[in-house]
Amino acid sequence: ETASYGAEVYLVPGSIADAGAVVKRACTERGWYDASTLKEPYRIEGKKTMGFELAEQLEWKLPDVIVYPTGGGVGLIGMWKGFAELREIGWIAHDDMPRFVAAQATGCAPIVRAFESGANESEPWPDPKTFAAGIRVPKALGDFLVLRALRESSGIALAVTDDEMRDMMRLVGTMEGMLVCPEGAAAIAAAAKLRRDGWIRDDESVVVFNTGSGLKYAESLQGEAARRLDAGALPDA
Repeated sequence: ETASYGAEVYLVPGSIADAGAVVKRACTERGWYDASTLKEPYRIEGKKTMGFELAEQLEWKLPDVIVYPTGGGVGLIGMWKGFAELREIGWIAHDDMPRFVAAQATGCAPIVRAFESGANESEPWPDPKTFAAGIRVPKALGDFLVLRALRESSGIALAVTDDEMRDMMRLVGTMEGMLVCPEGAAAIAAAAKLRRDGWIRDDESVVVFNTGSGLKYAESLQGEAARRLDAGALPDA
């Protein structure tokens, strides 16, 4: 997809951290500009507008809980920053701050581990494994900001399995007619867990972010693929 827009695409073996190391070298040796997560200020300012739009659509009354799939964490940090700015200018109440939830995969959950241990920064996750590429980030550069946002908002970090993501992708597709991405499914599955556990109450308003289309991950649902019929045959049922 990116190549079809005219970009030069290079595939780097390993994780996003390995790709980042190549970019860092290229910036030094080839004069590249690094526009990746938390390497420049504009991405957070852009992501911040999610919070502005959410506040506007809810008539300047924020939800009780926001659940966000967290890899690099820029979306969560951006909304947290945006809400603080809205409070400062008086557009939302001073005590109106949702509890943030960072949803991660059990195969790559550095934020969850740091949150549960009380650490202010995460440790790199060894051998990250999850089919949800957007949250397969072994260490977020802004992890300390994510953890600060979670704690200041009385939020939480929670991990779900890849199987739970796949099950939620199928459930949302069946019930809502939406093919959400696995990262979004992770957030929905996390919200469902927190509701079952009572952390989210039945009288609370909750916003869960789906950050992409499941079309990019169609291979992950191959078990649901159509079955081939021989010429002239009919299905069994």
